[in-house]
Amino acid sequence: MTFLTDIKEMPVGPGEAVMWWLGQMGMMIKIGGTVLCVDYYAAPSPARQVPPPLPAGEMEGVDAFLGTHNHSDHMDHVSWKIFSKNLPGAWFVFPAMHEKSVREDGVQAEKCLGLNEGGHVKIGEVEVHAIAAAHEFLDRDPVTGLYPCLQYIIEGNGVRIYHAGDTLRYEGMMDKLRSFGHLDAAVLPINGRDGKRYRRNCIGNMTFQEAADLAGELCPGVVVPGHWDMFADNSGDPEAFADYLDAKYPGRTLCRVPDYMVPIHVGRGPAGIR
Repeated sequence: MTFLTDIKEMPVGPGEAVMWWLGQMGMMIKIGGTVLCVDYYAAPSPARQVPPPLPAGEMEGVDAFLGTHNHSDHMDHVSWKIFSKNLPGAWFVFPAMHEKSVREDGVQAEKCLGLNEGGHVKIGEVEVHAIAAAHEFLDRDPVTGLYPCLQYIIEGNGVRIYHAGDTLRYEGMMDKLRSFGHLDAAVLPINGRDGKRYRRNCIGNMTFQEAADLAGELCPGVVVPGHWDMFADNSGDPEAFADYLDAKYPGRTLCRVPDYMVPIHVGRGPAGIR
């Protein structure tokens, strides 16, 4: 019995979803009978503090791979080449600006679902909506109007999940998120940013305080902090995030500091790790 067999066989009732954290911003999500893999960084690297929990060659049963932007720990082209070869029926969702690099991974044109701000696609029982992300900057291309970084609202089976990818909060972003109604779960980066990282071209995200403020105002059913475990020189403190959220917004949302491949149940009833 493999981990992915367990995922495929796990029952998910109406109004429910299950998520499994894969490190960094990587998340496996099952909504109804549809399995999505978002921002999974599976390639081995000496820079990693933790090994990939699932080998790239053992991803059978995944219906779609989603990448929020073209950084290797989110759109892992080493692994996407393996996914496209081993799973020719899988869909690939990504910012439309990066379609050339995805095609170079061997993904067939009919399986490429490039999105931009306001776009959406249907995969099985799930609809994926795109919102622009400000990974330090919004960086909209003035000629094409395309954004290089996206956030996703993933909904189906009566559940709505917000995956922020890598982003700062920017003017108008909260209105976009609120237009979708209540969010049952939110996955937020908390690693922050500073001059030292910026000078070596490591662009930033929300600090844990900014991410907590976003969660406290959005009030999702459950919030999961991400982007804190992978690299020693670009990490964060999930316990500090959880403590600040509890101190400033007590009772507004349930925080779950994730552990690798431990299920997080979302939707009806108390959300959280079971």
